[in-house]
Formats: sequence, C-alpha cells, structure tokens
Amino acid sequence: MTDLTTTVIDAHGGLERYRRYRSAEVRFGSGGALWALKGQSGVLDSSTVRIGLERQHASHSPFTGPGLRSSFTAQRVAVETEDGEVVADRFAPRAAFEGHTLETPWDELHLAYFAGYAMWTYLTSPFTFASPGFKSEELPLAPATEDGEVWRRLKVTFPQEIATHAPEQVFHFDESGLLRRHDYTAEVLGAGPAAHYVSDYREFDGIMVPTKRRVYPVGQDGAPIRDIELVTIDIDHVAFS
Repeated sequence: MTDLTTTVIDAHGGLERYRRYRSAEVRFGSGGALWALKGQSGVLDSSTVRIGLERQHASHSPFTGPGLRSSFTAQRVAVETEDGEVVADRFAPRAAFEGHTLETPWDELHLAYFAGYAMWTYLTSPFTFASPGFKSEELPLAPATEDGEVWRRLKVTFPQEIATHAPEQVFHFDESGLLRRHDYTAEVLGAGPAAHYVSDYREFDGIMVPTKRRVYPVGQDGAPIRDIELVTIDIDHVAFS
C-alpha cells in the first residue's frame, strides 16, 4: 500500500476495526436525474441495502415492490421474495449493458446490478484498497484547489473479478485523510465521466461514513456541471455487524 492509502484507511476508522465486521446495513434514499432516464424513478427513494464486507454482495429492500428484494454479485443478479423465491434473475449481468447509452432504459435487473455494485463500492472504500488484487498509486497534486484546499489524489485499480464502475478510479482526500471526491466513468452507462462528491461525515460503529453524496457529469473542460445531479444519496443510518 502507498503511504496515502494507509493514511486514508486510518482516517476512516482503521483496517483493524473494519475487519471486525462482516456486513453492513445502510438505510438511505436516492434520487437524481439518472433514475428517470432509466425508467426507474422512485425505486430507491427509501431503501435499505445490506452489503458483504468479506465478499462482494449486496441486497436492496424493498426493491420494485413490497416484499421483494434484490440480490447482487458480480456473476448474477436477481429479484427475490423475502423468503428467497426467485422472481427473475440474470447471469453474466454486465453483458446485458452492451451497446447502452445514457438514454437506454433499464429493467429491474439492470438496476439491481448497477445499484448493487455502486453501493458496495462506495461503502467499502477506502478499506478495500488494502485487499488482494487492488493497486493504488498517489497522483501528483492537482493544479487547482477545491473548497480552498488542495486534495491529495489516489488512483485505484480494481481487480478484474470486482464489479464496479471502471477498472481505474480516482479518489480525492482532504488534509485529514477523509474522502471528498470520487472520479470515474461508469462504463455500463455508455456516458462520460462523473465527479462524485461526499460530505456530512458521521461515525457508525467506529467507521467514518459520508452521509451525503452528489454525482455530477463532467463537462469537456473537466469541470463538474453542478446544475445536473445525476444521482443523490442521503444516508440515515449505518449498522456494521
């Protein structure tokens, strides 16, 4: 790990504490322009996601209707009843996004895959950076400042077996080591780069979690387009166990 990787993991609660837990349950609401574009408005307005910390798994509930939940892994997604009866499923789910553009509508399994890997990525970073297969590299300081600060940047390469936005993503950290911005291009959207800002940190079970997330498209000049909120995420509560 780089020195910056160690610094930011410690700032978010430390690897020793994080590895005491096997899962997290997060109560949140999500909005933004993306869901309407995809024909999925309202599905994640009020939801609970349960994620695995030792393997990549996520489940949202309720999902598309009362008594239903999603089940996500990199190899398979499904919509299930609370008793585990499969309503619909899809293997090799990333292949179902081939040829998509930002305006391509989604079915419930597209949403289950995207929401599953996205929330898993957000809620396990930066601790996953210390996992086998992840590579991190500190980038030179950016020439511009944000919020009057120069943030340190970490380029993270994800292992092939992990489903996420793209193999390479850039994370920006303030002087205390907390994440402030996350840059990536979500390949499954068939669109351009995004700037994902986080704020309003709270401590849950010894782990520092940003409770407010806002995702903006990035223009040709490299600046975020602040008047378009692609995705908003507001977290009410997190329980690690």
